[in-house]
This record gives sequence, C-alpha cells and structure tokens, in this order.
Amino acid sequence: MPPRELPRGTVTFLFTDIEGSTRLLQELGEGYAQALAEHRRLLRDAFTRWSGVEIDTQGDAFFVAFSTAQDAVLAAEAGQAVLADGPVSVRMGIHTGEPLLTDEGYVGIDVHRAARIAAAGHGGQVLLSRTTHDLLDSTFELRDLGDHRLKDLTAPERIFQLGHADRPPLKSLNQTNLPVQPTSLIGRERELGEILDLVHGHRLVTLTGPGGAGKTRLGLQAAAELVDEFRDGVWFVSLSALRDPKAVLPTIGQTLGVPQQQSLGEHLEHKQALLLLDNFEQLLDGAPQIAGLVQAAAATKVLATSRSPLRLAGEREYPVPPLSDEDAVALFVERVRSAKPSFEPDEHVGEVCRRLDNLPLAVELAAARTRILTPAQLQERLEQSLPLLSGGSRDAPERQRTLRATIDWSYDLLTDDEKQLFRRLAVFAGSFDVDAAEEVCDADLDTLGSLVEKSLLRQTAEGRFFFLATIREYAAERLAEDSAWNGLRQRHAERTLRVAELAKAQHHEGLDELEALHDDARAGLDFLAGAGESELALRLALAFEVFWLGRGHVGEGLRRLEAVLADAGDAPAELRVAAMNRAASLARVGGDPEGAERHALAALALARELGDPAAVAAALRELGQAALAREDHARVFALYDEALAVASEAGDSIVPTLTDLADVALADGELERAIDYSAEAAALADGPDASVKAIAAFNTASALLQLGRRDEAPPHLHDALETVVALDYPELIGWCLVATSGIAAPVESREALLLLGSGEAAVRSAGAELGPAEQRLREWILAPLRERLGRDEVEKGLEAGRSLSSEDGVSLARRYLK
Repeated sequence: MPPRELPRGTVTFLFTDIEGSTRLLQELGEGYAQALAEHRRLLRDAFTRWSGVEIDTQGDAFFVAFSTAQDAVLAAEAGQAVLADGPVSVRMGIHTGEPLLTDEGYVGIDVHRAARIAAAGHGGQVLLSRTTHDLLDSTFELRDLGDHRLKDLTAPERIFQLGHADRPPLKSLNQTNLPVQPTSLIGRERELGEILDLVHGHRLVTLTGPGGAGKTRLGLQAAAELVDEFRDGVWFVSLSALRDPKAVLPTIGQTLGVPQQQSLGEHLEHKQALLLLDNFEQLLDGAPQIAGLVQAAAATKVLATSRSPLRLAGEREYPVPPLSDEDAVALFVERVRSAKPSFEPDEHVGEVCRRLDNLPLAVELAAARTRILTPAQLQERLEQSLPLLSGGSRDAPERQRTLRATIDWSYDLLTDDEKQLFRRLAVFAGSFDVDAAEEVCDADLDTLGSLVEKSLLRQTAEGRFFFLATIREYAAERLAEDSAWNGLRQRHAERTLRVAELAKAQHHEGLDELEALHDDARAGLDFLAGAGESELALRLALAFEVFWLGRGHVGEGLRRLEAVLADAGDAPAELRVAAMNRAASLARVGGDPEGAERHALAALALARELGDPAAVAAALRELGQAALAREDHARVFALYDEALAVASEAGDSIVPTLTDLADVALADGELERAIDYSAEAAALADGPDASVKAIAAFNTASALLQLGRRDEAPPHLHDALETVVALDYPELIGWCLVATSGIAAPVESREALLLLGSGEAAVRSAGAELGPAEQRLREWILAPLRERLGRDEVEKGLEAGRSLSSEDGVSLARRYLK
C-alpha cells in the first residue's frame, strides 16, 4: 500500500508518549514487548479511523498529522479509551499550525510545540494548544489549565485538557529563571543531543563559536531540556555587561539568592544545580574562579557560552557549528512568516542562507529584509555586498567575517535616522525602556520599531529593548566614531543618576528598578570617573548602596565606593562623608570589621570637621556595628549612646539609633531594655518608611517571648507581619515567621518547626542571614524543641519548613496571630 500524502497548509499534530516506560518494563518484564506492541496496534487503529497520517514512530512514541483539529482530538479520545483498561498509560499533546513541508518532512516550531505540550502532561491525559482549542466546537469537553511555560522557552502557552478529570500539575518549567524567548529554536536536534550527552558526562561544558553562531540560544535550550534533572534548579546568569572578573561570582550569587554571609561554594556545596553562564569571553581572567566553584560544589554543573574556551582542567569544549542547509532555510522561512504568513520559499532562499554561511543571526538579519526585498533581490544584493570568502574550510574566523559583513550590509541599508539611532542606543549597557531611549538618544517610536522589525534590536516580554551582544559591539564601534559620543555618555550617566535617586527614595519598592539600571550604573560610574565628575559619581554610587547591600553585590559596591572616594577630593564634603559611612556598611556586611572601622573613623573625623551632627551620629552607629561584629557589646552601647546624644542635641531623628540599640539589647539579653528602646522608636517613627515601626514591633515581640510573656506578643507580631507582607520585604517576613514559631512552639511543635524553617528560607531568599538578635531568639525557641523531639526530628521539621513557600509560611503564621 503506497504511503499516504502528508497534509498541507493548516495541519494538526498529535504526539504520544508512554508515561513511566522504565517502571513498566521492570513490572512487566518479558511481557513488556507484547504490551508495547498491543499499544501500538490500538493507537494505529484509532489514528487511521480518523484519517491520521503517521509521520514517525520512535520507541514508544507516535508523531501523527491530521488535516483537521477535530479529527486529531477524536483520534486522541478514541486512543485513550481503548488503552484505559490496559497496563500502558499514554500522554498526548495536540497543536495546530502551518508548518513548512520539505522533502524530509515537516519542519518548524509547530512540530516542536506539539511535542512540548505532550511532554508536559501525565499518563491518560490529552493536552491541546490554544490554536487547536479555537478550531473546535462546543461539543468537546475542554478544561482550561491556564498559561504554562514550556521547554521551547517562548511566551507561555495557553493549555487545555480534554475532559474534566483532576490531574497532577503539568510538568512545565519551574525552578529556573531561564528567560522567555521571542521565538522557538529551529532545528539543532543533533547539536542538542550532543550537548546533553556532554553535560551528563562532565561538570563543565563550554559552547564556543563566533558571535551570531547561536551559542546562547542553543545553551538556553539545552538548559531547558535539563530542568527536570537538577533538583535545585537551572539558573541563567548573563555576564554580557560585566567587565570586571571579580564581579563574576557575586553576580552568580545574586542570581541564586546566596546569603551575603555565605560563599557561593558553601551555598552550592550540597546542591544539585546547573549554572548557564552566558557570554564569558570578556571575563576569561575570572575563569579560575569557576574552576574553584566546580571543585567546591560536587553536584553542581556549569554550562558556559564563550567565543573562546575557558581553558580549565576538566572542561569539555563544544564548537557550535552553523545550521544545516535545511534548518537555515526553515529558520529563514519561520522569521519571514511572522510578518508574511503566506510566504513560501523558492530556490533563492537556500542560496541566500548558504551565502551567509548558515549563521543563525545573519540568516535572521537577511530574513528581516524580505519586508521590502524578494529572496531573488536579496541574493543579488548579497552577492554584491558579501563576495564568497576564499578557501574551502569554514572556520570560526571566516564565519565571524561573514557575520561582520552581514551586519555591515544591514547597517548600510538603514536610513540616516535609523543609523544614528542604532549606533546611539549602544550607550545603554543593558536593556532600556522607551522613555530612556527618547530622553538620552532622542528616539522616536517609528524608528525604534523599524530597528526591531529589521532584527537589529530585540524586545523582552516586558517590552524593554536590548541588543544581542554581537550587534551591540558593532553599534558601539559605530558610536565611538560619532561626534556626539561623549555628550551621549554624559546624558546617559545623568539620566541613570536621576532615575536611580528616585528609585532609592522608594525604599524597598525601588530595588527592582535599581536592578534593571545596574549595568547602566556600572557604565555611568566608569564614564564619570574618567571625566573627572566626582560629585556625580559619588551621588550615583550612593544611590546604589542600598541595592548593593540588599541584592548581594557587597564586594562590587565596596570597590566602587572606594574607587570613587579615592578621586573625590574636590567633591562636596557632605557627599564624601556619606560615602565613607556607606563604605563602612558594605565592609561590615562583607565580613571585614576592620575595614568597616577604618571607613567609619574617616567618616567620623570629617563629620566632626563639618559640624554635621547627623553624619557624626551615622558614623558612630557604623563604629558600633563594627564593634557588634566583634561581639564587643559594652563598646557598642557606648557608641550608640553617644550617637543618641549627638542626634538628640541637634534635633535630628534618633529613630535609627533607637532601633539599633534595641537590636543590640536583644543580642545581649537585655530584654526589658530592648522593649523600652522599641517603644520609643515606634512612638517617634514617621515618614514613608513603614518598615521602621515593623522592626520595632518585631523587636518588642521577640523580647516579650523570651521574657515568658507569650500572650502579649501576638498583637505586636501581627502588626509587624502585615506591614512587611504589604511591603513585600522578604527578610523582615522571615524574621516575623521565626518569632511566630516561638508562639506556636508550646502547643504545636511541628508547626513551630515549619514556621522557623520557612522564616530562615525567606531571610536567605533576600540574600541575608539572621543577625545576632534573631539567632539568639532562634536558639531560645529550638532548645526545648530539641529536648522534646530530639535533634533528628527537629532537623527534619526545619528542612520541611525551608521547602515551604513564603506565602504558605505567612498563612500558617496568621493562624497564631489572630
């Protein structure tokens, strides 16, 4: 019987897969082969009955095409019905699209999308994409399962289930921060398989190749495929904006939420995680740090992308090749169809791709030009602009020359306005929004949109703009030739400063905006330092000190402040003393009390010279914090008392000093004293920072618990918890959960441990650790629990609590704080 013709145009794909095939093989033994054969027979009958064309069968999986969505769903329904009473449980995924049909079969994202949907399901479940759902009538019973991120990394897919049965949650992406991609990966099945094999067998794998070869996209896809295999997550760390090798480990730590008092190696020591380190080439001097990290964290693996290998022992390099001819054409067609859905390739498309060495970025740039040029015109123009390179081998340097020539060609085709905006946008070190482009580069929306259409500029899912690293390098080269270069950098730095100061004024709520500005702040500080703008540099550094403290960039922040201070002799003294105090804070949190004391003493001397009592009080508090780190409580109280007297005499706010005094009193066991300080701080607190009263309420509750006045603590703790939940302040939420465990402990030991573990996890999620006062409270709670339950049971309970979400911990705490 001759093979049936494959459906064309709009096609619905059905993928099937047996759930738990390994377990089934162990259970059935020799009977597995018979069960597998019977499963195939039954499904083939169902597919044939509804006019399905079998495309491929591999092991226990089917890939079938249907001319209509209705036939595909009816076939899936029939197939599940005949398998229902047997030992084999099958998951199915259905998606409808308009795939490219080649001599080799179907290619394009629609095939991958159907497979991804099937992989997210469970045995006995049929899942449908939105496009398939919208083609069905109301006779089908469909359940909306909501939006889910699949392993193709594009925007979330709306998924529907056939029937209303309750099933476990879908196997969509979690435990990862892999960024959403605007398009699916085309082809690369062989390369993906080879990379996955390398990661399975080695601790450090580096994808190498020229810019535009697709290293990042291939690395992201490989990481997505591996999410289920790493218990503690798969984490993407972008290094493209970094130039300081010392910033590599802190950037990784910040991405993972590593507590500031813990090294990255210690944090990962017992974790099974995969780190995808992207764009390492400009940081190769920092590669030995990665070797140390891999050695310290035996269960963690690293997948890196770089134009050059890291040259470390145990590293396996994977040179990323160009696309195959077939995949290059498929990529070209997919990108063109985003604007011209009816586009059909001709013989010129393959020639265009070959002219571009099948480099993914070059192919995308050419495809973007089909809005105004036919493939034949593209081929003619490329033959004029990109003569074939001599030589038979297509090594990386030659492919890099091809990509450079392609970007040159794309740039030359821009209008003068587009060229100017393209190169001037390179002033942004990271992503940027429309307002920033308009203010710094005089951008207009039409020109921005045109650069996006031409694939020279990209957009995130949130609407921010960014360059791919290779294109940004090119734009920066062009910008360096622009007479407006220095003026643009000045405008960029001044805008970054203005936005950062506004964000800092929002307290905790502004940290996310500072996060988005961080790369631009680095570039701004570099420019301002070189331009002798010490006053602006100090202001910019001071705008970021809270962010550096709160988001795990303590070491970098200290280096930045110290560098700016070293050349800030002509800056206003009040800025210098503020920077010295902030440097003291960063040094203390970074585990250097001697450095903290040195900066605080310098700040104190300058503040006294200025006659600025607020700055004197701040410096005295920093000296006190440095003494606290050495557990010199007598000196701490003396310094804080002096700070209190200075601030009071000058009429300045004494609230920060009072909260610090309460904290030291708690750490020293001076519980009544802590209550008095907290009450005074709460009475005097005003202004927009509600966290001050929350800290005072927490300190009061902590002291009351340890004094045995358990019944008096809940109202204070309730007020503190609700305030910090409203502020979305993870560290203080964690403190409150720890204290609530002290209320629960006498009546519900195991729930107390859940609260305590959840509180610890919340604090660590903020990149912090429990301070001396909170540690004392923790031990006070745990001591009787260890006697009652034993150390092993206590540790199990704490571990269970650490796995709770912060939201679940808060819900549990509220039961004890009514």
